[in-house]
Amino acid sequence: MAWLLLTVAGVFEVVWATALKFSRGFTVPGATAVTVAGMFISFFFLARAMKVLPLGTAYAVWTGIGAAGTVLVGIFLFKEPVTVQRIIFTLFLIIGIVGLKFSTT
Repeated sequence: MAWLLLTVAGVFEVVWATALKFSRGFTVPGATAVTVAGMFISFFFLARAMKVLPLGTAYAVWTGIGAAGTVLVGIFLFKEPVTVQRIIFTLFLIIGIVGLKFSTT
């Protein structure tokens, strides 16, 4: 269950980071509200997951999901460049996340 909570927290990290981009420096009220709500939800689920999971693992996986997810959002939604290096290093992030999941008892 903790891993599911952590996954939800990571997904909401992507949500708030994307909304932050749309907020244009907190000048768009709707996007700003989604950013703040997304942050709250993300931290809430991260905190719940950390009741069970080790701090280092939970935080690393949370930030990894957020980083990999925002790279993908940037590519697909904001038409950011797709380079071999970006793909390789994003895959490294995903491999690290999966590795931490399987190395935690």
